[in-house]
Amino acid sequence: MIELHDVHKRLGTREILRGLTLKVPKGMNFVLMGPSGTGKSVTLKHVIGIFKPDRGTVHVDGQDVPSMDNQQLMALRKRMGYLFQNGALINWLTVAENVALPLKEHSRLPRSEVDDRVHQVLGMVGMDHAAQQFPPSISGGMKLRAGLARALVTNPEYVLYDEPNAGLDPIISHQIHELIAEVRDRLSVTGLIVTHSRACAVQCGDRIGILEAGKLAVEGSVDEMVRSEHPLAKAFLGGGAD
Repeated sequence: MIELHDVHKRLGTREILRGLTLKVPKGMNFVLMGPSGTGKSVTLKHVIGIFKPDRGTVHVDGQDVPSMDNQQLMALRKRMGYLFQNGALINWLTVAENVALPLKEHSRLPRSEVDDRVHQVLGMVGMDHAAQQFPPSISGGMKLRAGLARALVTNPEYVLYDEPNAGLDPIISHQIHELIAEVRDRLSVTGLIVTHSRACAVQCGDRIGILEAGKLAVEGSVDEMVRSEHPLAKAFLGGGAD
C-alpha cells in the first residue's frame, strides 16, 4: 500500500502540496487528477523518493520512504516501475536496449536472461517487432508502449504513470488505457496514475482523487466520481471522451 499523510512540499517560493493525504491499496489503480500545478507529478516523486516532504509522512508497505538511505531507496525502486511522459526513451539506444536498462542497473542477471525478459515484456505490450528500432523512428504511441515495457521489465509491484496518454490520438490512447488495465488485472500491479484525461481515468481507474490547492478536494470510486456533483468532479469527469 502507498500512503501519504498530511504531506507538505514547497519548491522555491511556491507551496505545492498543502496537506495531501491519500491511500492506494494493493492491486488497485488510483487516478490522480487536477489542474496543472497542483502537485500531481510532485506526488509521484515523493512516492519514489526523489522528493522528501517538508512535513508529513510517505509510506510504501509500512516503510518510511523519506528516511531511507540510498541502498534502501534502490531496493524500493526495484519494486517500482515508472512510466514517464512520452516514454522518455534514450534516442541512441534501441527499443530493446532502453527496456533492458533497469535490469542492467538493478540486477546481475546474465545477458541471456535479460534478453528473455526484454522479449517477454515487449511481446506483452505489442512491441516485439520493433525491438531493434531506435526511438526517433517510431511513433508516440510506440514510445509509450516501449516505456511501459521498461517500467514492467523488473516485475514491479507498483507502477507510477505520469500522463500516460499525453499527446496521443484517441485510438492510441484507448490502446494504452487497455494495457494499463491489463497490467493491473494480469500482473496484480498496483498503479498510481497522473492524468488530465477523463477517458484514462474512467477506463484505467478503480478510484479517482482530484487535487486542488495541494490536497485532495474529492475522492471516490470511478462510478461515484462520474456521478458526483462536486464542481471539480464535474469539470474533469462530467462528460466527453477525453
